[in-house]
Amino acid sequence: MKQSTKIAIFGREARSVYREQFAILLYALSSRKVSFVWYAPLLEKLTENGLEVPKGELFASCQELPDDVDLFLSLGGDGTFLSSITYVRDRGIPVAGINFGRLGFLTTAKVGSKPPLWIDDLLEGRYALEQRYLLKIDTGALPEGFYPYAMNEITIHRQSTPSMLTISLKIDGRPLPVYYADGIVIATPTGSTAYSLSVGGPIVMPDSPVLIIAPIAPHNLNVRPLVVPMTSTLDLTLTTKNQTAIVTMDNRYFTLPSEGSVRIGIGEFPFRYVSLFDNNFIKAIQDKLLWGEDKRNDL
Repeated sequence: MKQSTKIAIFGREARSVYREQFAILLYALSSRKVSFVWYAPLLEKLTENGLEVPKGELFASCQELPDDVDLFLSLGGDGTFLSSITYVRDRGIPVAGINFGRLGFLTTAKVGSKPPLWIDDLLEGRYALEQRYLLKIDTGALPEGFYPYAMNEITIHRQSTPSMLTISLKIDGRPLPVYYADGIVIATPTGSTAYSLSVGGPIVMPDSPVLIIAPIAPHNLNVRPLVVPMTSTLDLTLTTKNQTAIVTMDNRYFTLPSEGSVRIGIGEFPFRYVSLFDNNFIKAIQDKLLWGEDKRNDL
């Protein structure tokens, strides 16, 4: 183990129902050779809940996150984990997710009623480090300062109107038939078990070098989700009777005007995902999505 491991602690919520688990985790970390870098809003919430919090540096933006951080710890659900990319960005800091949420597909580690055994594995580097693909968007409608990368998916969908969108899409310059739909999802393999799955997209192994194109409530009954190579460049143009549509990037969003266009492709750098356990993807979707569950199997 290093003389001291510098860990950034990030989270968006500190609900009182998880107070005991937070206390156990913080005690377990502080009893080891760890120096802390706190996400300032989380530190404030933990203090308000009466927790004794180890001293450390503070950050509230990506610019304030120190360059010498060894590990970024995301405390919360998958939504919190996805927000971590806006702080880590292209620095290559490994990110581990500790589940204080519900489903926890990306945040697999948990804290129970006693210090978790995986903490020493985490601090001593006994884990798999997966390189997860990111999506990048390029559009003139991107707000100033908006981080143009997403880990799960980029979607375009209608905004507060019953009128469908008309979406023209080209793959490496080759046009597809026009989509008439409520919207469209462009997902990574990581995002195949998120929004894409809910609109009928396929489940994809995380290390597969592909992208998923899945329409949302398409009016064309013969339109189906499409899997394309990861190296593809996607150019989308939309038309809507409303003035704008919504573009979401994981859990962030901005508006796109009618006749607006976007270009989507793979990011220039990967996201370094810490897998603390034997990350059997098939078992994960069986456990978390109840894949293959059938009462007849119990007979």
